[in-house]
Amino acid sequence: MRKEKLTVVDIIKKMPSLFFGFLLFAVGILSTLYSDLGMSPWDVFHMGIVKHSNLTLGQVSQLTGVAIIVIAYFCGVIPGLGSVFNMFFIGFFIDLLQSLGIFYTPETLILKVALLLFGILMMGWASFFYLRVGLGAGPRDSMMETLVKKTGKPVWLIRNSIEMAVLVIGAMLGGPVGIGTIITVFGIGFSVQLAFMIGGYSSKEIEHINIIDVIGIRSWS
Repeated sequence: MRKEKLTVVDIIKKMPSLFFGFLLFAVGILSTLYSDLGMSPWDVFHMGIVKHSNLTLGQVSQLTGVAIIVIAYFCGVIPGLGSVFNMFFIGFFIDLLQSLGIFYTPETLILKVALLLFGILMMGWASFFYLRVGLGAGPRDSMMETLVKKTGKPVWLIRNSIEMAVLVIGAMLGGPVGIGTIITVFGIGFSVQLAFMIGGYSSKEIEHINIIDVIGIRSWS
């Protein structure tokens, strides 16, 4: 695993891929929402909060991200610049796209399933475009990393435990749980792996730099 030595110019050049990834995430999340078949555990949680507040889906996503980053920081995980941007801009793009009125729920089951699968595919490619720049994973992955380090438990157990917990809470709050939730849980990993394989990205080859590393960069050339 290598940690890139970056200049400010290098980081600026990474921004288009980073933000394109965030946009694709928003498209993917809204596609699963409007499929009306159920969403991923975290989005079930987010929509559950939306139902009991005056907040938008994007705002709830942002606030959840802030809370997770703060918790992870106090547990010793320093976020990357990409993690901080992830926290804000995915929520921003969700609300922006939803305000445009370009998403709607199909009338037939086949089209609903197609929209759900399209959303899962988009989230896989979103992961590729924003992770390949090496500027930090999302807040929820930071939480997983924190708990893995603190408990010594395997990644699969921690990830599944977190997602089961937020799914149960989200369902109790009235979030959209359905067959699409199960498909998303099992499908997103394959989608991410497919995007990584086609895009030629390996998470083992790049160590993400954190925001302290970015602040320490002074050279523009």
